[in-house]
Amino acid sequence: MRSTVPVPGSREIARVIADWFSRGARDLPWRREAVGDPGVRRDPYRVLVSEIMLQQTQVSRVVERFDPFLAHFPTIDRLAEADEASVLAAWSGLGYYRRARLLHAAARHIQREHDGRIPTDPARLAELPGVGRYTAGAVACFAFGASVPIVDGNIARVLFRVFDRRAVQGDAADMRWAWETADQIVRASSGHVPIPAINEGLMELGATVCVPGEPRCSRCPLAALCAGGAAGTANQIPSPRKTTARKSVFCSTALIMDRRGRILLERRPSPGMWSLMWQAPTLEREGVRRHAGAARFAAWLGVGVSALERLARFRHQTSHRTVHFECWRVRLDASQARPISASRRWVEPGELPGIGLSSPQARMIASAFSASSPRRGSPRARTLPR
Repeated sequence: MRSTVPVPGSREIARVIADWFSRGARDLPWRREAVGDPGVRRDPYRVLVSEIMLQQTQVSRVVERFDPFLAHFPTIDRLAEADEASVLAAWSGLGYYRRARLLHAAARHIQREHDGRIPTDPARLAELPGVGRYTAGAVACFAFGASVPIVDGNIARVLFRVFDRRAVQGDAADMRWAWETADQIVRASSGHVPIPAINEGLMELGATVCVPGEPRCSRCPLAALCAGGAAGTANQIPSPRKTTARKSVFCSTALIMDRRGRILLERRPSPGMWSLMWQAPTLEREGVRRHAGAARFAAWLGVGVSALERLARFRHQTSHRTVHFECWRVRLDASQARPISASRRWVEPGELPGIGLSSPQARMIASAFSASSPRRGSPRARTLPR
């Protein structure tokens, strides 16, 4: 049963949020004001990159990787002209590498179709690879000041609670309602309250105060206006959706180094998890409950079991899978020290920063170099440093 507590007007929400945001916004690298172009609030390229990075990734991680990525690709043209491998390498640590490929494709589209200038119109922005309604609106609003609504998970949660809507997380009908409500707030406030401050303020509130689980209502500028808070339901909104069990994948990975200190890498297939990225040779098994074991893995590699030394076991979570890694160091004699196929190659340590590696592969390969001297005694699994 819905609460009968009166809900606030759209313009009142906008005014309170914009005032709160102007006084307490976090200092984030993509929020720097643009210089020299009176029609631009913020550098649209920086906004676009940040919005793609922030999809499914914590702000703290994006803060760490944002400036290094921009140092590699300071302009949309530099990104468009780069090869995919260097883009993936610069993206390392952010995960969800499909986003990097789509950002790269978007940069090339902008260079080809828009003479290297990021469009100002949300409809044209939405034509870019990897750019949906939210990202198009965010770039148009934050970079160019467009009066358009935007809704992400943070904004939706704030609106559900303020209006005491008993929403289900990710439900399509509830998200349509959130977009309609955000649009009403923008329409009612246009010309009275800066729209970018409303949108970014709602997002900031959801990220820092109106958080999932237990909202920090005592710190909330909308506490006096919040129907969910008044009804005592805010901490129950939105309710979680039913989730399917994660698939388990078991990966046995071979860390193979030659006498020159090079490591053998192979390119992953496409499509699939970590598509076309580089990795140490890996036997991947799905639909099983354990690793292949030393004998089967040695046979797969074409070496004797005595050539294997197990270094570590660890788990890595992706959005849909739990990946169990078993990491082996493999000792080869001179006759075996060569790539097994055209998709494999030897890589010098100095080349690794420019190679697109997933986070777990980067951890294992770092371990291979730190543990390059042979160990005595029976091998034991250990935990790799993060």
